[in-house]
Amino acid sequence: MTKSSTIVLTGAAGFIGSCFTGFLNEKGYENLILVDEFSRLDKVNNLKGKRFSHKVERDDLFQWLKLNKPDIRFFFHMGARTDTTEFDYAVHERLNLEYSQLVWDYCM
Repeated sequence: MTKSSTIVLTGAAGFIGSCFTGFLNEKGYENLILVDEFSRLDKVNNLKGKRFSHKVERDDLFQWLKLNKPDIRFFFHMGARTDTTEFDYAVHERLNLEYSQLVWDYCM
């Protein structure tokens, strides 16, 4: 994999995703498409100092990919609803099941 390879990372604004972004940066990778719900103010600091090429809102990802047609080398899907206080199954179904299926379909 070359350092210019395009990498998509969902869940990028969360703790693990932002740490993985930092790890990729340390290894020289900056052509990163970060995907998350970036309006969450509690996650803004997670991406401070991180280098990436694009930030794409989670709900806009597949339309953005269709329009921009990036040459993706790797797709790391780390996005999920992990909030243990969320009891609305529809939220988990949409974000953890259906979104993961969309990622799978895109990658296939």
